[in-house]
Amino acid sequence: MPRTAKPVYGPVEQAVRSDVEQLGDLVGVEPSLSEMAYRLAREIDAGGGEDGKQMPQLNRELRQTLAQLLEGRAADDDDDLGDLGSPD
Repeated sequence: MPRTAKPVYGPVEQAVRSDVEQLGDLVGVEPSLSEMAYRLAREIDAGGGEDGKQMPQLNRELRQTLAQLLEGRAADDDDDLGDLGSPD
């Protein structure tokens, strides 16, 4: 049986994948957002298209996508101990 080669990621995509992996289980739209982030990172690693002319736009889009991905997590993290004061 042939072995499947492990994908090789560029440095930006590798970093994004590592960051997303640290989030744990993805819920809601998070899987879609993470796939968008991977694609944007892959395009950045490939040079930004049109001789790098798209690099600024790709960077902005990646930052916004990652911010959206983390936005929902920040609200959850703030309330880790919020229910301690509530009687059961």
